[in-house]
Amino acid sequence: MEKEMIITADMKIGDVVNRHPETIQVFLRHGLACVGCAVAQFENIRQGATAHGINVDMLIKDLNETTASAQQ
Repeated sequence: MEKEMIITADMKIGDVVNRHPETIQVFLRHGLACVGCAVAQFENIRQGATAHGINVDMLIKDLNETTASAQQ
């Protein structure tokens, strides 16, 4: 059975960080340091990752793995 994805690329960065603060380190590790800036409230993960040349699929995978681990 495939695990449901909690975080998607269309979610706003600020919403993800507010709901799952454990994701801050994931964003930073991938080079997306705008988790605390005003743009994070309006920009979705895909937009932010693309603007910074970050692999969106890998970022989403890591974010979901981190949130799944935190919920256990």
